[in-house]
Amino acid sequence: MKCSLIIRAYNEEKHIGRLLEGVKRQTLQDVEIILVDSGSTDATVSIAEAYGAKVASIPSAEFTFGRSLNYGIKEAKRELIVIASAHVYPVYPDWLETLLNPFQDEKTALTYGKQRGYENSKYSERQIFHQWYPETSNLNQATAFCNNANAAIRKSLWMTHPYDETLTGLEDLEWSKWAQAQGYKIAYVAEAEIVHVHNETPQGVYNRYRREAMALRRVYPEAHFNFYDFLRLTITNIFSDLFHALSEKALLKNLISIFWFRFMQFHGTRMGHRETSLVTPQLRETFYYARSRKKNETGERDVEPIQYK
Repeated sequence: MKCSLIIRAYNEEKHIGRLLEGVKRQTLQDVEIILVDSGSTDATVSIAEAYGAKVASIPSAEFTFGRSLNYGIKEAKRELIVIASAHVYPVYPDWLETLLNPFQDEKTALTYGKQRGYENSKYSERQIFHQWYPETSNLNQATAFCNNANAAIRKSLWMTHPYDETLTGLEDLEWSKWAQAQGYKIAYVAEAEIVHVHNETPQGVYNRYRREAMALRRVYPEAHFNFYDFLRLTITNIFSDLFHALSEKALLKNLISIFWFRFMQFHGTRMGHRETSLVTPQLRETFYYARSRKKNETGERDVEPIQYK
């Protein structure tokens, strides 16, 4: 089995080396690495080149998530395309192998793997990861949910339906929804686990959920999110996080972040539902280049994790 790995990046020198080191230690070694860089001014490109990556550049003024992926996939020479954010890294050496295994079924169009936070992740985000990415795999899930921080698709299907370049986010959900409508399967692979490093400010959280809500209105026009939804979901999720943090003896450390994270998450969602999803230059600068569950479960495996330096 072989694949092409597409990594979207902008000023990711702090994280991309760990991802590429994890790729180097995979059981699957026949990997074509393509970095799609959107104007990095740090050492991102030189680090990627040191690991043998092919670099494709896209002007920052033209960036959207869908456009950068289309640009990278067009350069790829393999049928199986793995997509990863530059600020993730694999937990196990069989990450790629397990992520790609479901493609043995010709009806599988897309696979995506588990995501977990790192030691400094906001508590509420770790709760979201546990809610969205359970410990049990599902190789033919009913919904179109997926996430391109840790996913794989067939290039032959992408050639029929490229990613929507006009969306402010959720290009993965739109593609998955299309694939299911064609009769293909979406597979969730819990064993294909990565750590997702986010260290966002309150404004960053607001921007992320706002742009995703704007995109959701395009993908699912029937979707709605009113002031009552904002109040209900903010309050219930804050209380849920407080309860779990208390039970884990982690409340004092995370008390403040729980309140601001959940408020910004659902405030951004509400604002995004009230706006158009056309990407103006001002929105592009805000969204892409800003400067400024359950009780936690552990998925034990009998595979030794990668030991990073």
